[in-house]
Amino acid sequence: MDTMIVAILKSTLLPILAIVLMSCSSVPTPSPDQHTAFPTKADKGSDVVMFAMALMDGNYHFGGGNPESGFDCSGMVSYIFQQSVGLKLPHSAAQMTKQGHDVRLSRLSPGDLVFFNTTGRSFSHVGIYIGDNRFIHAPGQDGKIKISNLKSAYFQKRLEVARTFLNP
Repeated sequence: MDTMIVAILKSTLLPILAIVLMSCSSVPTPSPDQHTAFPTKADKGSDVVMFAMALMDGNYHFGGGNPESGFDCSGMVSYIFQQSVGLKLPHSAAQMTKQGHDVRLSRLSPGDLVFFNTTGRSFSHVGIYIGDNRFIHAPGQDGKIKISNLKSAYFQKRLEVARTFLNP
């Protein structure tokens, strides 16, 4: 009889006791280095860069703003930001410089915008910084979206300012 009572107690009381003890435990709080539910600037920057890279070798077309017609520099940037992070930017490099937040060149992050004077007119060209002193842009000279280096002699002397449109 005693073994039967012990067996019944084990089969019913032990699971109930386990449930009671588990309900008393606390939920672990995430450490600061764990990802949160909200995208960070780095997450958004990666989204922008990945979307931009998918357009590599796309056609240049002055005034263009989509893959079918081709892109000019500001049309490419505007399209990428709208599609990748849902942010509508003007289709004008000069207008873009009036928005966003200043970024020191030494603090550039992927997804930040870099602006150049390539025509003798301020802010006449824009590209998206992708890291390692490189940026992706739609230059008119060879007709394709490509990656260039900020430290190249041509772009280094024409670089004017950088802006971020991604929340820090």
